[in-house]
Formats: sequence, C-alpha cells, structure tokens
Amino acid sequence: MLSETIRAQVKATAPVLQAHGEALTRHFYARMFRGNPELLQVFNQGHQQGGRQQQALAGALAAYAVHIDNPSVLGPVIERVTHKHVSLGIRPEHYAIVGKHLLASIGEVLGEAATDELIAAWAAAYQQLADALIAQEAALYTAAATQPGGWSGWRGFKVVGKVPESSEITSFYLAPADGGEVPDFKPGQYISVRVFVPSLGMMQPRQYSLSDAAGQGRLRISVKRERGVATSPDGMVSTLLHERYNEGDVLDLAPPQGDFVLDESRDTPVVLISGGVGITPMLSMAKTLAARGAGREVRFVHGCRDAACHAMRDEVDALVAGSPTMRKWIHYETVGAADRQGVHYDREGRIDLAALKDEVVLPEADYYLCGPLPFMQAQHASLLALGVPPARIHAEVFGTGGTGL
Repeated sequence: MLSETIRAQVKATAPVLQAHGEALTRHFYARMFRGNPELLQVFNQGHQQGGRQQQALAGALAAYAVHIDNPSVLGPVIERVTHKHVSLGIRPEHYAIVGKHLLASIGEVLGEAATDELIAAWAAAYQQLADALIAQEAALYTAAATQPGGWSGWRGFKVVGKVPESSEITSFYLAPADGGEVPDFKPGQYISVRVFVPSLGMMQPRQYSLSDAAGQGRLRISVKRERGVATSPDGMVSTLLHERYNEGDVLDLAPPQGDFVLDESRDTPVVLISGGVGITPMLSMAKTLAARGAGREVRFVHGCRDAACHAMRDEVDALVAGSPTMRKWIHYETVGAADRQGVHYDREGRIDLAALKDEVVLPEADYYLCGPLPFMQAQHASLLALGVPPARIHAEVFGTGGTGL
C-alpha cells in the first residue's frame, strides 16, 4: 500500500501528464528502443509511427496519477491491458526494463521539477501497478497453457483456407502445424498473429478477432486490408497477409485472449451492433448463440460503405434464416443500382438506432458494439439517449488503448 505522501506526490503530477504526457511518452519509447532494441518487434510499429501508442500510454499514466488513491477504478482498463500483454508475450522481466526507462524519462523530460522524492514516489507507484499486472497476467498465461489444446508463447498455425469475403476483407482458416488440438475460446476474443515484415527487418504482431464459433477444429480470422491515406501508410501486416500468405504457409499465433466477450450465463436478449470489419467478433457471438440453440432474442445491426465492402453476407443471412429469434438490419451508406432492399441490404444510410428503437431497445438486453472509434462513439451516445443503462453496453475498438467512449 502506498503511503499518503507518495500518493500525493504522484497525484500532483497529473496536470503535467495531462498537458505534456505525450512528449514524455515519445521520449520514453525512443529511449527504451535505443537501449533495448529487441523490444521493437514486441510493439506495433505502425502505432508507434502514427503516435497512437504514445497517446495511449500518456492517457494511461495520467489516469493512474488521477486515481492513485483508488486505482480499482481503473479495473476494466487494467483487465483489457493484461489480455493485450499476454497476447503479445509481455513477461515479468519486461516490467523492469519499462520501469527503468520510464523513470529515467520522467527525470529527463521534467528536469528540475523531477526531484529525487518525486522519482522515488513514481518508482513505488509504478512497482505497485506492475505487481498487479504481473499477477493478473500470470493467471491468464496459466489458463491459456493448461486448457486442452492450449499453449504459451507463439505456436505455428498452417493456413488451411483463404477466402475473400469482400473487396477488403479476407478470411484465413488456421490449424496447428504440429497437428495438435485447437483450444476453446470465448466468442468475441482475438488472437495475435506474428509475421516477418521485410520493410522493417523484424517480426511484428497484430491482433485479429476470431470470426467463427469455437469447436470447429481450426481458428478463423477475417482480416481487413488497411489501405493508406495521406496521414498513414498501408497496413504493414494486413497487406502481407493478403498478398503473400496462402494455403500451406505458417503463421505464428498467440493463444486467444480478450475481455470483450459474450456473456453466455444470461438468457436475456443480445443486440450486436457493428461497423465495417467490426462484424468479425459479432459473427463469432451470433454463430455461438445459434450453435448452442440458446433461444435468446438476437438483433444483428451492421453498417458498411457499400455492397462491395459487405463481408459475410451469406453467413449472416443463413443464421437469420435458421433462427426464429434472430433478426438483422444491414445498412449501406451508398446503394448501387444492382442492390436490392431486403435482399442485399435493409436500410440506406448510416445506422440510426433511434429509428430502430422499437426493434433494438429490449428489456434487459446486452449491447455489444464494435467498429471504428467515431462509429463507436455515435452508437454509444445513441444507446444512452435511448435510455439503455451504461452497464448494459459493452464495447470493443480495434487499435491501441481503451474504448475512448
């Protein structure tokens, strides 16, 4: 337990971290990668180049300083971080490396304001957080390694199928290269995939949601090829997967992780709301519910730009046709001349939950949201405006950090 003096010193730095935290974290990452270049292949260099990792860490440090008197407030964020760390192979020894460079960076960036007492306070606070994360991650590592078909670290999986799903999404069916079992997983979880990126000269990990139900004898991920824009290049790993990996090739996989999962203990309605490639964990949830014959009311609401970008249409149609308790609403932002309402799509334009209020606002329902951050923020705000309790809204955003909701 941290002393009152230490907590006060750490809390006093919160305004500085909120104002200048990104400068600190940029300095920290540059320093750490110079001193420990082997960690370059542990961190997503796309996020590093775009600044997202630095922004996420800056926000996390500021939040920890603000809530240092009661860090349990950050429990949901910490749980999400521990799953991500396990999926990337972060081990206890890495915390000592991070702590060394973080404390040195605080001193180097804050200058004279970083007194010996302040550095000591942050050292104690960091160790408290590190100990908590290490303990939670140890439990996740043990659970992943000891379940049937489980493992720890990286394991080779062979591509046994590659199927285009839309103009930008391709599914990869993966089976253990060692011929062993495939572990169970919770609908909504993801796996980390690691490949060698020639342009960087190193391995790089990425997380992709599992897009099928468990128990299939293989895993499936459905990967969107990230096209570059003026402010960012093409996705390094997604481009390699689409262009260079085919049936017979082997990928490194970490065990399934993630805390954005379907609550299967309930028998109440489920509303799945997704945008773009955010359909992937929703499809895993919907297929799990259908396979287990749970009888729960399911509402599947999905939005995409147009018919060319509409992935897994036939799978969703088959699920709805085979279930008397599942209904869907597919939204196209742009409708083409060949698109038929009620066949290819259900509504034109972006998702408007207010217009679907009578269909999707159901007693005791749980709402699962996944998609780009602006999409997520809009749907979250709509649900709150419609009177949905915050505790019933569960969100997953692809990328670095928390949900940002």
